[in-house]
Amino acid sequence: MRADAGSPDFDEFSLLRDYAEYEGLPWKGQPRVERRFVEVAPGQRVSAVVWGDGEPELVFLHGGGQNVHTWDSVAMALDRPLIAVDLPGHGHSDWRDDREYWPWTNADAVAAVMAELAPAPKAVVGMSLGGLTTIRLAAAHTDLVPKVVIVDVSPGVSARTSEMTLEQRGPTALIGGPRTYPSFAELVEATARASGRDPEAVWRGARLNATQLDDGTWGWRYDQLRNEGATPIDFTPLWTDVASAPQPFMLVRGGVSAHVHDDDVEQYRRHKPDIRVEVVDGAGHSVQSAKPLVLAQLIEDFVFS
Repeated sequence: MRADAGSPDFDEFSLLRDYAEYEGLPWKGQPRVERRFVEVAPGQRVSAVVWGDGEPELVFLHGGGQNVHTWDSVAMALDRPLIAVDLPGHGHSDWRDDREYWPWTNADAVAAVMAELAPAPKAVVGMSLGGLTTIRLAAAHTDLVPKVVIVDVSPGVSARTSEMTLEQRGPTALIGGPRTYPSFAELVEATARASGRDPEAVWRGARLNATQLDDGTWGWRYDQLRNEGATPIDFTPLWTDVASAPQPFMLVRGGVSAHVHDDDVEQYRRHKPDIRVEVVDGAGHSVQSAKPLVLAQLIEDFVFS
């Protein structure tokens, strides 16, 4: 773990070279990347990271409990102008008093961000909660979404997660866990246990998704997604959006993920007969973390070939 990992002055873009070297990507020097903020409603800002020069060609939306940096390796592999958006309540975006962090509200917020930062992309890529948000965005803001890439999620996900063990949920189980930790090291240990990986392998992602609080403890950079004891959100109405969205769709499944089953794929094909379906061997729910180069190549082929 790097010595300055716990520093409040930690540079969020300082790990890009580490990620490039880990994935075997050629390092051409620090990429052109900057954080931007867009006011999507009075007193409500959403943050995004803008990569490269020129008109963004892609928009990336992360999963629940994640942030824009989950896409760092994919962005470097693609080496195209793009933006990654921190969904409301995540990363550097503002939290909402009503905790309305679901696809219907998210899609309107993302549309406002895209109108300012990426009005003419070639595709929107969304994983998990970001994938559900992408489905809604494609149906409600058709002009902003020429092609759709969904990573390891379906509108039937609520039923899936209710049946999963903590081990099957992996890092997503942290969303329902403690909100704070006495030290950054303990937060990293919790992340390692949930993911089944070594602390040295997860501390970078944990650091980019955590912040030190005024009392010295460490907490996640995302809001509690729903109140304790609240009824799970029913995402199945989004199947109607899958059917009505006119864009080409590609679904990318994690080969060892329990979040999307074969019958979910059948549902996709029932509503979108021409959907392209890919399975990434060895990847769990966060395909972009396990196999970023494979995912980048699938996106390149689907969107630009």
